[in-house]
Amino acid sequence: METKMPARKRISLEEEYSKPTGITADDIAKLRQWLDTQPHLPKNLTDLDLILIYHKCDRSIQVSKQEIDNQYTLRTLFTSFFKDRSLNKDIENFFLTALVTILPNRSKAGDAIFYARILDTDVNKFDFASAIKGVFMMLDLWQYEEGTWPGLTFIFDLQGIKMGLLSKLDIQNIQQFVAYFPDAILAKFNGLHFINTPTFMDRVNTLTKAFYKNENIQKFIVHQNGSNTLEQIIDIDILPKEAGGKFKSLEECQQDTLEKIRANEDYFVEENKKRIVEALRPGKPKTIADFFDSVEGSFKKLEID
Repeated sequence: METKMPARKRISLEEEYSKPTGITADDIAKLRQWLDTQPHLPKNLTDLDLILIYHKCDRSIQVSKQEIDNQYTLRTLFTSFFKDRSLNKDIENFFLTALVTILPNRSKAGDAIFYARILDTDVNKFDFASAIKGVFMMLDLWQYEEGTWPGLTFIFDLQGIKMGLLSKLDIQNIQQFVAYFPDAILAKFNGLHFINTPTFMDRVNTLTKAFYKNENIQKFIVHQNGSNTLEQIIDIDILPKEAGGKFKSLEECQQDTLEKIRANEDYFVEENKKRIVEALRPGKPKTIADFFDSVEGSFKKLEID
């Protein structure tokens, strides 16, 4: 009989406060006191939710207040990525055709390492919105268990990626993805590294530069095939075996991730309730238009030759 992976346990507040972050229970109590005065914000935010935001904002109460509002407004408005998150057919298909995992050891700078790779490169099986939804689900779940990280570094392994994949990137979802990643993720983003890059990587770079601010572009690093530059960031042994490391196989990592999602559906039931009630917002309710000059704008004009 197959043994089901047990649900992951949220890191205890005692464990979190013992980390050398400088965050105290009094800090979070102050944020909670302010939160209780905001009628539109979700009232079921946990102390860990507040800790993650406070840590990301370098322990600034004022910046954290702005980030709480921004975070849950985006999660409410960006329905393609954050509405009704569960292991439905589309999300399960993503986890069956791709791998997202946190590697077993930290980077040389102490960051948690998020590794992602498409395993089934059939373009017809790829759905951009489901992929982003799945990635954010896993990020939330890992932080639910592990709490704050000193920083977070992404490695996107592009082995086997086909040119046709770019045709699957619809503009409005790209626009919303850019608005959320990396500035709004609940961690200190320290870099995105592309490895095993395809010959058309220059077109990916064109997309990146068209959408992102300069300060983020500098954190997007392409490692040339055959170079050893990634070794300056991580110990290569922590990568999956097929990527040149000594960790588990891609299939083993994929199954671990899928089992974690299956074992924690209750977590997402509760997370889905943490949304804004715009009708209760003091002043004018916010809409997607408040985050973009135009839903069409320059994004619609971008063409991939």
